[in-house]
Amino acid sequence: MDFKEQLKSSIDIVKVIGEHVRLRKSGVSRYTGLCPFHNEKTPSFSVHAGHQFYKCFGCGASGDVLKFVMEVEHVSFPEALKLLAERNGIPMPKRAEYSDPETRLRAAVYQIQEVAQEAFREHLAGPAGAEARRYLEKRGVTPEVSAQFGLGYADRSGRFLLRILERLQFTAEQMENSGLLGKREDGSFYDRFRNRLMFPIHNESGKTIGFGGRALDPADDAKYLNSAESPIYKKSAVLYNLHRAKEGIRKADRAVLVEGYMDAIGVSAAGVREVVASCGTALTPQHVQALRRHSERIVVNFDPDAAGAKAAEKSIDLLLDESMKVRIVELDGGLDPDEYCMERGAEAYRTKLDKAQSYFYWLADRARARFDLRTAEGRLAGFQFLLPAIQRLPEKIERVAVANDVAGYLGVDAGLVLENFRKSVMDRRDRKVAAAPETLRADEKILLNLLVSSAEARKELIAGLETLPAVERFATKRIFRALFALDAGGAPVTYDQLHARLDEGDQNLLAFAVLRDETNEAVISLSQGVECLRSLERSGVQAQLAALKARVKEAERAGNLGEALRLAEVLHQLERPE
Repeated sequence: MDFKEQLKSSIDIVKVIGEHVRLRKSGVSRYTGLCPFHNEKTPSFSVHAGHQFYKCFGCGASGDVLKFVMEVEHVSFPEALKLLAERNGIPMPKRAEYSDPETRLRAAVYQIQEVAQEAFREHLAGPAGAEARRYLEKRGVTPEVSAQFGLGYADRSGRFLLRILERLQFTAEQMENSGLLGKREDGSFYDRFRNRLMFPIHNESGKTIGFGGRALDPADDAKYLNSAESPIYKKSAVLYNLHRAKEGIRKADRAVLVEGYMDAIGVSAAGVREVVASCGTALTPQHVQALRRHSERIVVNFDPDAAGAKAAEKSIDLLLDESMKVRIVELDGGLDPDEYCMERGAEAYRTKLDKAQSYFYWLADRARARFDLRTAEGRLAGFQFLLPAIQRLPEKIERVAVANDVAGYLGVDAGLVLENFRKSVMDRRDRKVAAAPETLRADEKILLNLLVSSAEARKELIAGLETLPAVERFATKRIFRALFALDAGGAPVTYDQLHARLDEGDQNLLAFAVLRDETNEAVISLSQGVECLRSLERSGVQAQLAALKARVKEAERAGNLGEALRLAEVLHQLERPE
């Protein structure tokens, strides 16, 4: 067994995928959830624990645990191998096939992030970090919380990290791709972060991939600065604190979205574990999709200033486009989320979250403030302001109900609302889960499930099935042929080995028969398989008898009595009891 197969046999695919997708058990070995690779409301993503394989019947994504890690974490095959091996304590073989220039570069960039994080943390604890420590104390961040979130400090020199990386003999290419250094026209490097409080940014697996830095000097042009994008860091795809928050999001069945690093830290430290931040960048579909894998409910709590309200307004449209259920929190006293937790306490903040109003009431309040609702024109303008967000609701009945509700809230005539609504509303259609390409017989599904999962069944059944004409009438006949060839060649007969030998159409048939079919694999027994084989044999004999009888009659009608007698004798021999 090569290392790839050894690794796969040692890992539970359900556990790995379950870290990224909220899975629900739908059978003895089957689990379903919302696909992480496309937006959907009805789960069409299936994982089979026994066959260690996943398949989305909506977008067609499929593969083994390595393919999943490659796709969801945007890493190469060697990186996926290494990542899974490290997480499961399995030593990696030192072979050239598991490395290539791109993978080695990404590995070096990951290593640079770890070196930088340790250097920043040491600087925060040392004499140079005194100002940064005073800032954290002022914001109510204890040394324990600072250590938990890996906070650090980049000094003023502009060369301290560069010197460390040069001393460790990282190459110019590796340093340039790290996202932590700038490059001058003459080719020399300098530290991107200077005199800043440093926040490590992690991917969903918890690996450091970049940093955010808050300026400590008020005269600094940029209050916050992020790492430059790199082979491992794409700001449009990463939410701050998601690697810590995902368990809390699932437990609370909601995410709390705040704007900044300090908000996420303060709220999390107060005990609200389901909080994430957008790292100071505009929310993207990738951000929302990452959240929706864990819960479709979200509470938006941006800063109470005008910029925060505007950002929340923009976010609502995007969240609704991704079918999220959105609520909005507004904090009194002009306080940011972390300030509110510090001044009013965690329970008061959690109460605010629990009582958060639906987004359309928050928008309606903004419409009231923006338009003169004492006039018909103002009321209509307010409703038109709200209409785009209402249109993004996925269900038509819900859209009409919300439209009428908001119209009453604004004092707009219901008839006018319906007229405007009919003119502009577009029905949104969920992506349809793919229907089975062909109707499969019960016996072929039972036999296929048995042969894929049981060596004993293959030993008992294949010899009889190979010679049966009935198998050639199966929709899955090419799958059976591939399975027979796989078994005859002495190769391991596994779902993914069989899947790899099929064309796309037959791969889908196999998935429907084994990964999605409602046949309960717990009650399929070898005796059932034997009965299916015997039934197919009997039906084959009956078909042969019917064909002979037809040939006898045809010979008689043609006056060919000799041929008719010969065929009748063959028919008699077949009809004789054993």
